Amino acid sequence: MAELSARGRRAALEDMARTPPEVLVIGGGITGAGVALDAAARGYRVGLIERDDFASGTSSRSTKLVHGGIRYLPELDFALVREALIERGRLLRNAPHLVHPLSFVLPLYDSSRRPVGLPVAVPGGVGLGLILDAGLLLYDLLAGRENVARHRRISAAETAKRARGLRPEGLKTGFIYSDAQTDDTRLTLAVLRSAAERGALLASYAEAVGMLHEGERLVGVEVADRAPGTLGETWTIRARHIVNATGVWAEEVERLAGDATQLEIVPSKGVHLVFAREALALGDEAVVLPETEDGRIIFIVPWQSSALVGTTDMRAERADAGVADEREIDYLLAHLNRFARRLVTRDDIISTFAGFRPLLKLRKRRTPARLSRTHAVVEGEDGMLTVAGGKLTTYRQMAEDVLDRIEAREDRPATHPTRRLLLAGGEGLAETRPAVLDRARSLGLAGEIAGHLLRAHGADALGVLDLIAADRTLGEPLVPGLPYLRAEVVRAVRAEQALTVEDVLARRTHVALEDRLRGVGAAEDVAALMARELGWHEEERQRQVCAYRRYALEQAGPLASRLEAELAAAAGMD
Repeated sequence: MAELSARGRRAALEDMARTPPEVLVIGGGITGAGVALDAAARGYRVGLIERDDFASGTSSRSTKLVHGGIRYLPELDFALVREALIERGRLLRNAPHLVHPLSFVLPLYDSSRRPVGLPVAVPGGVGLGLILDAGLLLYDLLAGRENVARHRRISAAETAKRARGLRPEGLKTGFIYSDAQTDDTRLTLAVLRSAAERGALLASYAEAVGMLHEGERLVGVEVADRAPGTLGETWTIRARHIVNATGVWAEEVERLAGDATQLEIVPSKGVHLVFAREALALGDEAVVLPETEDGRIIFIVPWQSSALVGTTDMRAERADAGVADEREIDYLLAHLNRFARRLVTRDDIISTFAGFRPLLKLRKRRTPARLSRTHAVVEGEDGMLTVAGGKLTTYRQMAEDVLDRIEAREDRPATHPTRRLLLAGGEGLAETRPAVLDRARSLGLAGEIAGHLLRAHGADALGVLDLIAADRTLGEPLVPGLPYLRAEVVRAVRAEQALTVEDVLARRTHVALEDRLRGVGAAEDVAALMARELGWHEEERQRQVCAYRRYALEQAGPLASRLEAELAAAAGMD
């Protein structure tokens, strides 16, 4: 069993350099994590490197859904929908603490003409109810035995009751259908921890800066240590099979290897707005805004303490830092207010976030909405395998396809161990749940805190409670009103390879999204806890706090001036 800790990270790099892994994965998002787990589960010696934090790119910036994608039905992409629905069912079984069923309310208005991205407008909206009913029936049938629940049609009155934040005027009818929801970052971490439990060596802040060839064959990677406070050492890691799983950056890695690019990847930028649930009168069901003028689907999704509204789908020339801009915020607000019962303004926004999807460009596809969400595995002339495209929901299938290619190279029969493999935190969850609730109660923690720990850590929540039992101050919240505890900072360093304050506030927890101050007020406390764990000097602790403040202001984008004013006001009250 390898150690997924901040201190164990250097040992992992040394081990990879000393004893070459059979499979080396470049990229620590959900796809790379999936490849590492599948390879380790099949008995390979595995290494993985990621140039930033795990899940710091696309894999922490999704709509947090595990779904087939009803928007792909009008595009007749039935194979993609079927694959995603099957994988949705597997994730519900394999990660029961992190993936949960979620009901969606789809309203239909008198004014609706192209709901859920229908390719053509229906004159007068005649027959739209029947079309949607048939489409959702197909969605159910494509899921087969993996279906969560059958869709059903509901009255206008029930639609208005379930979607209380939308205006009731003009409602004709509505539909309820089911998909699932996850915590994308913690899902990635669970996959990585599962890989580490099977011996995979994992290192964040380790960037591929060069490639090693013997003849025409790629045999290794030059890796620069980018961890905070390190001396920037470079390691040579050799491997028999090298997998490029870097998402929207896959072409960059292909060029680094000297390969002709095998795939044309078009980054598509997706922006989300985060609100308090009360601002949108949102309960525990998601709501689908029935249509936009560009054929997109916008969801209002209950997530943690908040409500997410998104997403956009804008073609980007390159994947940058991923910050929402004025135009994108206005786009989402305009479509939200087209249906919202009360006017929603920028003042209601808690935070924003943006990410880039790695869409594959296929013939006769012209716009991001028409680009393919399917995935592909291709082999370069030097032997490097590149996997790209796909979506969060299908990460396991993508990884399986990569390992099937490797098994074919090795002339070994393909096995598929991850189809029924419980992820870290999922094993023994049912038996552990009562113990977690009792232990939390004995430590004076509220029921909602225990629920949060179970959702975030599964059966491993007992480990968090052990930390609190040893030091009761670790049971205090990082931010009043949010469930994240100081103990989770310690666990993030010891068991989730967190190396920076940003790693903790933006990804190990979601304070950066759910707190109106984006976690800046908690940065000092987090840095102090991490300093104790990692041996930071005062200079490094202060540098981390300042770096996090810069990150928060950068991510705020057009809302940065408001954030600065609120931070100043909060400092004045202190």
